[in-house]
Amino acid sequence: MASETAPTQHFIRQIVREDVDSGAQPVIRTRFPPEPNGHLHIGHAKAICLDFGIAAEFGGMCNLRLDDTNPGKELPEFVRGIQDDVHWLGFEWAELRHASDYFEVFYRAAEKLVCDGVAYVDDLDAGQVREFRGTLTEPGRNSPFRERGVDENLDLFRRMRAGEFGDGEKTLRAKIDMASGNINLRDPAIYRIRKQTHQNTGDRWPIYPMYDFAHCLSDAIEGITHSFCTLEFEDHRPLYDWFVDHVDLAGHLELVQPLLDAGMPCAPSKPRQIEFARGNLTYTVMSKRKLTELVNEGRVSGWDDPRMPTLSGARRRGFPPEALRSFWERMGVSKQNSNIDFGVLEACVREELDARAHRRMAVTEPLKLVLANLPETHEEIVEFPNHPKDESLGTRALPFSRTLWIERGDFAEVPPKGFKRLVPEGEVRLRGIGIIRCDAVIKDGQGEVVELHCSLDPATRPEGTETNRKVKGTIHWVSAAHAIEAEIRLFDRLFDTENPGEEKDGTSFKDNLNPDAKRVIRGYVEPAAAEAAPERHWQFERLGYFVADRHDHTPEKPVFNRTVSLRDTWARKSR
Repeated sequence: MASETAPTQHFIRQIVREDVDSGAQPVIRTRFPPEPNGHLHIGHAKAICLDFGIAAEFGGMCNLRLDDTNPGKELPEFVRGIQDDVHWLGFEWAELRHASDYFEVFYRAAEKLVCDGVAYVDDLDAGQVREFRGTLTEPGRNSPFRERGVDENLDLFRRMRAGEFGDGEKTLRAKIDMASGNINLRDPAIYRIRKQTHQNTGDRWPIYPMYDFAHCLSDAIEGITHSFCTLEFEDHRPLYDWFVDHVDLAGHLELVQPLLDAGMPCAPSKPRQIEFARGNLTYTVMSKRKLTELVNEGRVSGWDDPRMPTLSGARRRGFPPEALRSFWERMGVSKQNSNIDFGVLEACVREELDARAHRRMAVTEPLKLVLANLPETHEEIVEFPNHPKDESLGTRALPFSRTLWIERGDFAEVPPKGFKRLVPEGEVRLRGIGIIRCDAVIKDGQGEVVELHCSLDPATRPEGTETNRKVKGTIHWVSAAHAIEAEIRLFDRLFDTENPGEEKDGTSFKDNLNPDAKRVIRGYVEPAAAEAAPERHWQFERLGYFVADRHDHTPEKPVFNRTVSLRDTWARKSR
């Protein structure tokens, strides 16, 4: 990391520290449990850093658990993508688990609740369940099937597993309290019938556990000590504890016998759920539903489109994983939801890349410049430092010739006020070469400037006698004879408003898409840049930070994505 970020003290660190110091939890076990129904996004990185970071900090272990209890929406593609993203972010799990690994344990636990008289099979359909549930101000009503006997419930539940009933025909529900002020405790569903193929278990199960049931028992099965969840699960915590206490895996090890028989380590615990605020960023959306819409409607090129806030998109855009880790560490962990300006993340990216990205020359809007006082055959090699602040990164050989490409924006025939670059009969310093003077401006038939004829002052060259002569501007260049043509993709924020997810008066979040979020141009780069391997970062001098595209780039056909500009241009827009 460019500059190591000291751990930010927050309430979760304090809780874990107290549990360790008191001996209540001598060994810390955490887990990161995403559902494989989409690709991870930048907000997930906060949870990943917290789950894996706390475990590492206290000498513990963190599992990666794929919470795959919802067939039909979960795909092997997402399973692979999640694993790739966690690895790319820099973390290694202690064990890779799936909630579906525990389906037999969940079923046995549900049978135990039935036998204990605290679960029943309900025949109400989804609409009737909503009707009976009540509201925030009115208590619910008991289902007419709530008082079925244990034997009848057990028989019906086993027949549900056998596949005798159709989707939605019956549901297993916990018998808690239909008058509870917490709606989550009003006889929540435990199992539903869903005859769909599962990405991990195939067609072996016609019934699937609900998230609230499977999540807490998965934590208990894995011996998790601290279960970190986002704030929306705070109201679910009483239900989390109710399931853990009433199933009591630690006291009924026979329930986990299938795992032990399969050689899967299992030491059930009573985990502690702790909630924290999500990481929300301006100028983006992180709803899986909305991101899926963008992909399915072709608004972006895929889940790893560099404009997307997914981790695979951030990776392809060129965001270093160290910058994401540093960003979330600096933002800390709290109980208060807030929106973080996207520019803060971009600043972390700049800080990281400024420290380690080698410098290269590139021209994105080329204008030909001829040094007319040099011989037509003039060629030489100039040594340039790879990094102006780090000599240990060495130098590279940059070819220089009579004909160059410069940025069109570095010349103005009629300069605006304060313009410090090249103008007719004006002088600038050619980066690393010397001072040049613009002697002639060549235009085409439409009056467009197509070529500049300049003269190079030999006294201002590195070996000359006037190397310190002052001029106001310095511009970069590439040798036209040696430059490699490249596709350069200029990416920016996907949305042009701070809170694009706020849909009012019939508007859609898609109405806020930034039309300038992607521009593709053809430019020229120095040979040393074209030779980059995919995912190699450069700072193109005076232009920004770029990365060789991980899919499309080759040295023969270079493709570079702009990661971030050198400065935050959005800060000026919002003033």
